[in-house]
Amino acid sequence: MGKFKINGGKRLYGEVEVHGAKNSILPILAATILNEGISVIHNVPRLKDVEAMIEILEHIGCKVSFKGKDIVVDAKDVKDSEIPDHLMRTMRSSIFLLGALIARNKRAFISFPGGCDIGHRPIDLHLKGLKRLGVKIDESYGYIKCEGKKIKGSEIHLDLPSVGATENLMMASVLAEGITIIRNAAKEPEIEDLQNFLNAMGAKIKGAGTNTIVIEGVKKLNDVEYSIIPDRIVAGTYLCAAAMTRGEITVVRALKDHLEPLISKLKEMGCILKTGNDYVKINCDKRPKAVDMIVTQPYPGFPTDLQPQIVSALSIAEGTSIVTETIFDNRFKYTEELVRMGADIKVEGRVAVVKGVEKLMGAKVVAKDLRGGAALIIAGLGAEGTTVVEGAEHIDRGYENIEKALRGLGADIVRIM
Repeated sequence: MGKFKINGGKRLYGEVEVHGAKNSILPILAATILNEGISVIHNVPRLKDVEAMIEILEHIGCKVSFKGKDIVVDAKDVKDSEIPDHLMRTMRSSIFLLGALIARNKRAFISFPGGCDIGHRPIDLHLKGLKRLGVKIDESYGYIKCEGKKIKGSEIHLDLPSVGATENLMMASVLAEGITIIRNAAKEPEIEDLQNFLNAMGAKIKGAGTNTIVIEGVKKLNDVEYSIIPDRIVAGTYLCAAAMTRGEITVVRALKDHLEPLISKLKEMGCILKTGNDYVKINCDKRPKAVDMIVTQPYPGFPTDLQPQIVSALSIAEGTSIVTETIFDNRFKYTEELVRMGADIKVEGRVAVVKGVEKLMGAKVVAKDLRGGAALIIAGLGAEGTTVVEGAEHIDRGYENIEKALRGLGADIVRIM
C-alpha cells in the first residue's frame, strides 16, 4: 500500500516542473478509440489512473505502448464494447469510455464506476444527454447497457455544468449525424484540451471553454499527434505547499490563467506571486494570513480539487477562514486527520471554519482520497516533528512521484512500504 514519512519544518526552495494534466489525459485516452487508427500523445504523467485507463483500452482491443512521457494507442481493432466490473471499479474516469464506445461501436455495456469517496457523483446527466442523441439506455443490477445504432445531433441542456457529462457528450457526438449543441457546458481548461485533441483528429467542435459547445458531426477521424496541457491542480498543490512552509519556489509549466482563483487567494494570504507565460513564482516569507471566504465553484471559480490543499495552508494562518464546499458533499473528511495534527477546524455540513494555530505537530494520519492526501502531505511538510501519511495509493492517482518533486525543493520526505 505504501506511505510517506515526512520530517517537517523545512522551507521549500527552488524550481519544480508540472507534469501533464490528469483530468485531460483520461478523457483524451478514452477519445483515442474514435479514430480507428493511431494516436500519439505527449506529456503524459505516470499515474495509477493512467495505468488503469490503459488496462481498460487494452481489454477492449487497443494496442498501447507507454515510453517516457509518450503514449501510442493503436485503436484499429476495438471490437469489445463491454468493460468488466473490476476495471470500472478502479477509477471513476472509466465512465468517459461510455460516449466514445457508443460513437465507435454503436453500443456499450459497463457497470457503475468507482473512484474517490468524496460524496455523491451521479451519472444521470451523462445518461440524460446520451438519450437526447438517440441512445437507448437500460439500467439494471448496477449495469448500464447502451445501444446507439443511429446517433443524431441534438440540443442538450445540462442541469449542472458537469465536466464528465460535457466530455462524454462531446465524444458521443463527434461522429453523429448533424449538429449537437451542449448548453450550460462545463468550462474547465481540460474540456478545451479535449476539444483541441478531437479537432486535431478531424472533428469539428467549437466553443469549449464557454458554456455553449457546438459539435458538427463528421464521417470519420484521422491519426493524431498531440501534447496535453500541464496539470493546474498539481501546480496549485506545490503553491499551497510553499505557503505552508514559508517557501520560495518557481512552478514551471504552470499556466497562470488556469490558476487565477488560487493566485488571488494566495495574495490575500500575504504571499508574493509573479507570473510569466509558463511559470508562477511564489514567495511566502512569513506566516500566512487567514482569508474571509473561499467558496468552491465550477471553473472559473475556485476549484474543489484545490480546496483541501489551501485549507491545509490556512490551518496555520493568522486568524479565521471560512471555506464552503459546493461541489462534493463529503469533501471535508481529511480535516479529521488535520485535527489530529493540532489544527482547529470545525465542519458543519458543507462549511469549514478554520481557526489558524501557531503550528501543527507531526502525527500518523491516513489519506482517504486523492486531494485530501495531498493536503496531509502539505501539513506534514509544515509540521513540527515527523508525520506519516498512510494511503499513498490514493495520492499516486494524481501525482507522479510527489516525494521526488518535493525532495527537489528541499523537503525531507520518503516513501516507505
